[in-house]
Amino acid sequence: MGMTMTQKILAAHAGLESVSAGQLIEAELDLVLGNDITSPVAINEFEKCGASSVFHKDKIALVLDHFTPNKDIKAAEQCRQVRNFANQYQITNFFDVGQMGIEHALLPEKGLVVPGDCVIGADSHTCTYGALGAFSTGVGSTDMAAGMITGKAWFKVPSAIRIVLKNKPTKWVSGKDVILHLIGRIGVDGALYRSLEFTGSGVKYLSMDDRLCIANMAIEAGAKNGIFPVDEVTLDYGKGRFQHEPVVYAADEDAVYDETVEIDLGKIRPTVAFPHLPENTKTIDEVGKIKIDQSVIGSCTNGRMEDLRAAAAILKDRKVAKDVRCIILPGTQAIYLQALREGLAEIFVEAGAVFSTPTCGPCLGGHMGILGKGERAISTTNRNFVGRMGHIESEVYLASPAVAAASAVTGYITDPEQLTEGVQK
Repeated sequence: MGMTMTQKILAAHAGLESVSAGQLIEAELDLVLGNDITSPVAINEFEKCGASSVFHKDKIALVLDHFTPNKDIKAAEQCRQVRNFANQYQITNFFDVGQMGIEHALLPEKGLVVPGDCVIGADSHTCTYGALGAFSTGVGSTDMAAGMITGKAWFKVPSAIRIVLKNKPTKWVSGKDVILHLIGRIGVDGALYRSLEFTGSGVKYLSMDDRLCIANMAIEAGAKNGIFPVDEVTLDYGKGRFQHEPVVYAADEDAVYDETVEIDLGKIRPTVAFPHLPENTKTIDEVGKIKIDQSVIGSCTNGRMEDLRAAAAILKDRKVAKDVRCIILPGTQAIYLQALREGLAEIFVEAGAVFSTPTCGPCLGGHMGILGKGERAISTTNRNFVGRMGHIESEVYLASPAVAAASAVTGYITDPEQLTEGVQK
């Protein structure tokens, strides 16, 4: 029986010739990730069990990104604990304020994850790295602690859903629209503990930024991971970036899938997820006139250069609506610099938006854009659960950077095409 792409990576890291869905395995890890919220819990468990060393100082990444720059004393103490741990064990890939970025934007940028890797992270959106042809998944902080000590983790091998993409997306349709469309079709539990394996002739039309966004939100369909084939787009992205040699895996022709879902990228319209689940999707044509109080463009889902360029194309020579707060968050320091060099920061500030340092801040209702009672936000983040960005009586609508920027200008959820006829994405 053939194996899926994910199953091949897991078999290789378990030292087995083959694995099958449902099998329990122990796999060697190429990277263990934690942030300023989850790492302190892992460090406590690390110390509680009497550990005195890490398995490999180069294969652990600690990124201070959620409540940083520190929003309060508790956040400062959490970061101090992680900083002390990183210093004590000489963790190579420790990213503090000034060097850090949003973890799932930073690690691909730094080349710390390459095709064929097996990665765990104490953050649910660790599945982002499937865009690079790696197996990556979120775990609890206790598993992170065990991974830091042993360099291993156990998994139940997932079965898979094959997502066949065809044709080319139209203008203003991005990876965010693709994944929201998919989640709207299969639901937030439609891929529960399964692998979403993307394939088909349409893959070549998706940029790496698109793929990173799509893989990031695989967890919002309940998936164990999402993964893309390694192609020219992947290898071009990795040139001069990947920090170790990639290993390319491809699904066998006779690989077994639970089901196949076909998506015509050319027919997808800009898509919005209504409160309070990512599966509550409508196309922009079905939305109606919904007033917003805040627009957030950024996060580990949509804080990359293509996202900022799409927002800038819409905000250029326009103003944010009087009663709207527009907050724009670059994913990393490098993206921040590139946005400065391209003049995007000037466009944002002149439009009346806030252009912030990289941080997860508002996505989880942490800081830098918390919603009050009855307020409504359109956001490029990945979750819109009750109270996700603030008050339990606030609302979050998920959308692409183009839709979020257009909505910031008009004050209500808006099709970017209404503002940009003749404007290139």
